Amino acid sequence: MDKARVLQFSDSLRERLSEETKKRAAFYKIFPKEIYEVESEFEDSVIIGGKPYKKDIADQRKVLVGEIKKKGYERVVEEITYTWFNRFVAIRFMEANGYMPVRVFSSGTEGKKEPDILTRALDLSFLNVDRGHILDLKSEGKEEELYRYLFFRLCNFLHETMPFMFEEISDYTELLFPERLLHTDSLLEDLNDIISEEDWRETEIIGWIYQDYIAKKKDRLMAAKKAYTPDQIPAVTQLFTPKWIVQYLVENSLGRLWMLNRPNSRLFEMMDYYIMPEEKESDFLRISSPEEIRVCDPACGSGHILVYAFDLLYEMYKEEGYIESEIPQTILRNNLYGIEIDKRAGSLAAFALVMKAKRKNRKFFESPVQPNICVLENISFDEGEFEDYMSAVGSNLFSSGLKETILGFTEADNFGSLIRPSSTSLSDIRRMLNEKNLSSSLILYETHKKVLSALKQAEYLEPRYHVVVANPPYMGNKGLNEDLKKFAKDYYPDSKSDLFAMFIERNLDLSMKKGLVAMITMQSWMFLSSFEKLRANILDNETIITMAHMGPRAFDSIGGEVVSTTAFVIENAQHPNYRGAYIRLVDGRNESEKMEALHEAVVQSAGLLGLQKEA
Repeated sequence: MDKARVLQFSDSLRERLSEETKKRAAFYKIFPKEIYEVESEFEDSVIIGGKPYKKDIADQRKVLVGEIKKKGYERVVEEITYTWFNRFVAIRFMEANGYMPVRVFSSGTEGKKEPDILTRALDLSFLNVDRGHILDLKSEGKEEELYRYLFFRLCNFLHETMPFMFEEISDYTELLFPERLLHTDSLLEDLNDIISEEDWRETEIIGWIYQDYIAKKKDRLMAAKKAYTPDQIPAVTQLFTPKWIVQYLVENSLGRLWMLNRPNSRLFEMMDYYIMPEEKESDFLRISSPEEIRVCDPACGSGHILVYAFDLLYEMYKEEGYIESEIPQTILRNNLYGIEIDKRAGSLAAFALVMKAKRKNRKFFESPVQPNICVLENISFDEGEFEDYMSAVGSNLFSSGLKETILGFTEADNFGSLIRPSSTSLSDIRRMLNEKNLSSSLILYETHKKVLSALKQAEYLEPRYHVVVANPPYMGNKGLNEDLKKFAKDYYPDSKSDLFAMFIERNLDLSMKKGLVAMITMQSWMFLSSFEKLRANILDNETIITMAHMGPRAFDSIGGEVVSTTAFVIENAQHPNYRGAYIRLVDGRNESEKMEALHEAVVQSAGLLGLQKEA
């Protein structure tokens, strides 16, 4: 993959979309320091700043203005820019892979510039288009307006299969849709020309585009050297994990679990970084079928780890004789779980998994399954609101632990997966409450929806996973805002010095007994006195299965920033006599050298055990 072209694409498209968003806002008399009021309203128009607009924009503009007053101009522009960026990237990816029923940004006819969605406008019955409206726009030569109309119809069509990426367009984002897309110098030039068709076919490109998209914001925030607010945390902590590191982590956790349960499996032949145990093991987590396995990434970002786990799971199902066309849906339904605090990254993770499923089953869109990606959202209750709700549904249903769990998401965007539910078996409680009919009371019904949403989020945070894999956020004490600092002190006293260390502790909680936790983190927890209790807890209660000590420069993608890391797999059980596989990679001068050294060590290990692995 040409990473330089990916970076160029992300930078160019982001900047151009941002400028277009600001231009469209200005068109509706919305500026960074001034927002014009609606002067008068008529039956078919409104007057703003002395200029007439169609009446149907009034409600959307009102909501947009409300959002700007609440969040600020720059933040709303950023959110809308990314919304359209996400949708453009998703459609371009599907178009390049042949997953779209019509080409949207280009033509399948060589030498033709006009997108097929325009030339085939009257044939797009699946979009439920208004043929009369199309004919009117064509006869009046309003190609741009027609393209806009068809694009919105397409987004609403895609909403049926991917609601996480394509919310139904009837909100204020529609107002700020880019103009002049059909001109030769438009955004379509970037979408079609910068990244090659071949690179667009790699699912991995989704994560690289996202990392490059937020890179400038990350640099700006880190240069400020201040504590980060909840909305800034995703940008400064997102780090796309290179594929070879993902393979090492997933193969020695998920792959290991499978090989222990299926010792005759040939899956190891497909795992380049899997380290076979030196001796036969008998004390491990038992599974009877691949459908049982639950894999979680509690800081999933754009989903790279989950996508590779999908590949391994697919091979497991094939070995067990499942019908191949049914495997993708089964994996998304049963096996993979991602948790995020950034809605944008969560949408991309879900999209990447759907694209992986589509690649394995071309008919996936005919019976789609929504990925289990949970974007944690703040949920709060007004004074007395929750007590009134409990009285209405039966206060005997709510233990003190359950109440604490439901009320524990007021700062979900700040604490994320570090939140520990105080109650378990939450799916049963949620089903029970879901059966309550509270639609007759508007106030109680709104509270009811919040309670159910809190319970659904809490279910993801229960200790129920066979495998937990993560490249968690790295953030030291100086970056923690005051609320996060207090939360860390109260709930993670042994690991409070850095977010990544808290995630080591938390991931061990998320896994089942004898489950496997695989992570790449900063190496500092191995040495510093501030992590002494964390180390002691791991050595006293868990077992390190393997560790690849990367040292600095394992991530070429972050340029000059030197992050010293270590990758490891821990079993959530104590085996005092177990001999772990430790690989020293600190001498490698760059990512490529470390990758080669790790693979060579794995091949040598396999050779010592008499196994055949390709060098």
